[in-house]
Amino acid sequence: MVETIAVQKINLDDLISQFGLERIDDLQFFPEWQDDLPELTDSERQALDEVKGDYLHLSRYTILEPIVKLVVLSPLLKLAGFYRPPFYLAAEKEVEIVSEDEELIIKGRLDLLVFTPEFWILVIEAKGAKYSLDAGIPQALTYMLGHPNPNQPALGLVTNGMDFIFLKLIKQDRPRYAESYPFSLRRGDDIYTVLRILKRFSQLLSQ
Repeated sequence: MVETIAVQKINLDDLISQFGLERIDDLQFFPEWQDDLPELTDSERQALDEVKGDYLHLSRYTILEPIVKLVVLSPLLKLAGFYRPPFYLAAEKEVEIVSEDEELIIKGRLDLLVFTPEFWILVIEAKGAKYSLDAGIPQALTYMLGHPNPNQPALGLVTNGMDFIFLKLIKQDRPRYAESYPFSLRRGDDIYTVLRILKRFSQLLSQ
């Protein structure tokens, strides 16, 4: 019997057992978040300082997912160039993923998708500030497994506004994924690095 479940109920063990997902800890598997990161301009740094200040001010009260998108994600995506050609954005896109034995169907709506007419570019899972990134990683990976271009690596970003983790998934042969180091809005210049990584993704994927 085919079982259909919501993506919010998925955990990493489900993805490992049902899809054969394997975690790769070799840093060479995911160089995109580490190598050749572009430098930021003074105006970009100033804009990020304002994002950080705004978020820390608003965090006096509980910050829900829509506020995370508005205050943090929107300026980051704009500064990274994802509002300009060749990129487009989609929100609440319905995705359905079927396991290899076709006995499990996972359904959900991904929060944000950066795409071109030909390819998915970046899957973004946003959580409210009270949630750990651990809650969003399985969901993002599930959507990345639904990437319609299996020959292309899938890239992801999970954030609760304060913390950020980048993901990469490759489906060729068998699904494998890797995580970046975690970044935090509260730690030094991490927010600068987050934008540098996003700008690097933009450079690579617009070529």
